[in-house]
Amino acid sequence: MNLTFDRSVLAEAFGANEGLALRAKQVALVVAGIAFLAVMAKIKVPVPGSPVAMGMGTFAVLTIGAAYGARLGLATIMGYMMIGMLGFDIFQSSTADLNGIEYMMGGTGGYLLGYVIAVGAMGVLARRGWDRSAPKMAAAMFLGNVILYVPGLIWLGMLYGWDKPILAWGLTPFLLGDFIKLALAALLLPAAWKLVGRARG
Repeated sequence: MNLTFDRSVLAEAFGANEGLALRAKQVALVVAGIAFLAVMAKIKVPVPGSPVAMGMGTFAVLTIGAAYGARLGLATIMGYMMIGMLGFDIFQSSTADLNGIEYMMGGTGGYLLGYVIAVGAMGVLARRGWDRSAPKMAAAMFLGNVILYVPGLIWLGMLYGWDKPILAWGLTPFLLGDFIKLALAALLLPAAWKLVGRARG
C-alpha cells in the first residue's frame, strides 16, 4: 500500500503553484474559506424525522480540510477561530450577546477543538487520494466526524458532569444530518476532481 503523500489537493489543481502568484492565491483561498465557514455555520436545514436542524458548519470544516490540504486548511480554520475569538458572531450558535472567548469556552468548545484536528486529518487523507473516489471520501468524512465528536463529547462531560445525558445532548440528535452531509461530500469532492480532469483534457 502506497502511503506517500504525493497527491495534490483540489486547491492545487488550478491557478498558480509557485512564486508570488501562489502566495496571492493562498491568501485568497484562506479569506474565501473563512467566509465560507462563517456563512455555512449559520445555515440550518430542517431534516425530516430529526428533532434538530442540520447545521452546515461541520460540512464546511471537513470539505475545506479535504480541498485545501492540512497546511492551508489549518491556516484557514485558525483564522476563523481567531476572528471568532475577537467577538464576531461567526460560530453556529454564537449570538451578538454570546460570542468570543465566553462562547468558545462553553458547551461547543470541544467541538471547536475538534474542527481544528479534523481539518488536519482531512488534509492528510486528501494527500493520500481519499477525496478522489466516493467510497474513500465517505470513509474520510466518517473519520472526520468521529474526530469532531470525541473532543466535543469529552468537553461536555467535563463541563456538565458525566451523570448528564451527554450522548443525547451532543451526539444522537445530529447523526441523521451527519449522514446526509457525508453523502453530499462523498459525491461533491470526487465530482470536482472529474471536472478538473476534463478541463485539463
